Amino acid sequence: MKAKNDKTRTVLITGCSSGIGYDAAHRLRNRDWHVVASCRQEADCERLREEGFTSPRLDYADESSIESTVAATLAATNGRLDALFNNGAFAIPGAIEDVPRQAMREIFETNFFGYHDLTCRILPTMRRQGFGRIVNCSSILGFITLPLRGPYNATKFALEGLTDTLRLELRQTGIHVVLIEPGPITTRIRENSRPHFEKWVNWKQSPYLDHYREKLIPHLSATQPPKVPFELPPEAVTRKLIHALESPHPKPRYLVTTPTYIAAILKRVLPATAVNRLFARAV
Repeated sequence: MKAKNDKTRTVLITGCSSGIGYDAAHRLRNRDWHVVASCRQEADCERLREEGFTSPRLDYADESSIESTVAATLAATNGRLDALFNNGAFAIPGAIEDVPRQAMREIFETNFFGYHDLTCRILPTMRRQGFGRIVNCSSILGFITLPLRGPYNATKFALEGLTDTLRLELRQTGIHVVLIEPGPITTRIRENSRPHFEKWVNWKQSPYLDHYREKLIPHLSATQPPKVPFELPPEAVTRKLIHALESPHPKPRYLVTTPTYIAAILKRVLPATAVNRLFARAV
């Protein structure tokens, strides 16, 4: 997809400090996209600016930063935007009954409400243009649940519903709405989830005490956590993102990694009770 009357395609990507966002920003720039690469922390934005990117600070939980990022993006792209890749997110490991209400509010502010807010602020520009791509980074956990990942599961399930609805509502506008559903990808999300676990989960008073002490905490504390089977580098997501952005006819959703394909098949062919038994073993 190319912007009308201009050979330079433009994209705003969130969560570019590392992992999926960082890889996507560099690979799309190498494909001659003008990339606006936002991050939550100003220090990360400064690092990306040194690498030659336009990099406004965007914190999904901060409405003013979303507003200022949209303004900075449109200023840098002469008022036109071909694509938005909503990518930034975080996790709170822990059992549902150990996660307080305020923790759920915080994760939804970033992983769900922030996506909605940013998308709605971008849509008027894409409607005026008559074209655009909105790509939301979901997860295998947007259609299959795993235990002790409830807050993240919930935000991704909500994001899938939001995205599918938006696709229907924009079907005659020239704006394509896409989901990317990665499985295990090498990123810092596990490392970054530890402060949220420590802040919110009273694990010492939990019925899951033994699991936290023997499995989860050592995993979160490991300097180099062992790779999950079939884990892929962020480039695997970027390859699907490139197709979603550049194909004349993008798919509604793109699955990434072997476990994601397997989970999608199992959910279609097995009864819910069998799926629950299978994935409950992930505790």
